[in-house]
Amino acid sequence: MLPKSSRLRRILLAYTVNELGTWFGYVALALGVYDHTHSAFATAGLFIARGLLPALLAPLLVARVERIGRRGLLAGLYAIEALLTLALAALLWHFSFAGVLIFVAIDGTVAVAATALVRASAARAAAADVGANSATEPSQSGSESMVQGTAEAQRQANAALNVAFMVSLWLGPAIGGVLVHWVGGPIALVLDAVTFLVCALLMLGLRTQAEGEGSTLSRLRAAWQHLQAVPALRVLLVTEAIAVIVFASVEPVEVVYVKSSLHANDLGFGLLVAAWGFGAALGAIAFSRSVHRPLGPMLAGGALLVGVAYLGFAVAPALALACMAAVIGGAGNGIQWPSFISAVQQLTPAVLHGRLMSVIGSLNALCPALGFALGGTLAALASPRVAMLFAGLVAACATVAFMRLRLGDMQPLAAGQPDTATEPGLLSTSRQPAG
Repeated sequence: MLPKSSRLRRILLAYTVNELGTWFGYVALALGVYDHTHSAFATAGLFIARGLLPALLAPLLVARVERIGRRGLLAGLYAIEALLTLALAALLWHFSFAGVLIFVAIDGTVAVAATALVRASAARAAAADVGANSATEPSQSGSESMVQGTAEAQRQANAALNVAFMVSLWLGPAIGGVLVHWVGGPIALVLDAVTFLVCALLMLGLRTQAEGEGSTLSRLRAAWQHLQAVPALRVLLVTEAIAVIVFASVEPVEVVYVKSSLHANDLGFGLLVAAWGFGAALGAIAFSRSVHRPLGPMLAGGALLVGVAYLGFAVAPALALACMAAVIGGAGNGIQWPSFISAVQQLTPAVLHGRLMSVIGSLNALCPALGFALGGTLAALASPRVAMLFAGLVAACATVAFMRLRLGDMQPLAAGQPDTATEPGLLSTSRQPAG
């Protein structure tokens, strides 16, 4: 379902365009590096570079942008991404592995920060809509109903963003594979840069400032204090971090797996990733229709489906069967990831959403980097199928950890509820939108 708010629709469109174009760049870089180096370690190194620096710097960048709070800063981040992507296109044309690694690391930092700010902006827009409706249509149910309505609206906005993400995951790699096959990786990266410019235009005028005053470091301390004060949130983040390491260990192996184990070509790689994306789109749609269901079972069930898919990769004799397994894993991915995002948002006051989303972005950058190193090592020392088997077994075991989280009884934070994540002049537990 499309959001009713025009601001939310604009955010959703920009997010969709961004994710679609990003997959053009993903396919182009993965195939380009492998074709030039013929090395699983080099391919893994590409993804590690995109993870390490962003994991360290993205939260700092988000806190800085929120502190400045000027309109157009998010658009500026997308414009910077466009320039960096054009530089990557040039480096892929006249190949320089060191140059690619440097620019991928910088681009990853900006990308993680921009995505965190977009998700936080969507959550604030959803909360603003609930506040506006409550003002025009007063209810007798009181503040508790307001808090619950805000949490549900934010979960619906998150569901819409994740449908866009998973549909892009489905279509982007297939289109990217076709583009790389017919026009080459550098041209695919140029088109990726164009999508960033479109996002910049759509984000013009959007304000990214969160409530409260204080320095960049004090804003980061507020997020850290909140993590210390909410044990359930800490356990959730640690559990997801371990799961992401295992899930991501397969990604740098996929190119080698498709070409050496399944004996397919560049188009086959695009089809495999697109099959995963198709399943992810189905899973995201299922999540969007289940906004009232407990998050815990969806987290655990999604992790289990991902593990089953990796086991399918390990035994698949041909591309067609591997694609069938990818649809199953994608469906699990499409349910598990938005369930995790929604759980974090529900355990976090709205004013801290941007910073907590940047923490998630950092985990989603650093943990895959560790997983990429693990998967690349297994593929180089043993075989791509052994790497898939290992990931499948461990991912299936991670299901037990998610089942023990007991998220079914989790309640959203209420306005005025005690919390330690404070900033000067800020009631950090408020779920009201900034500005």
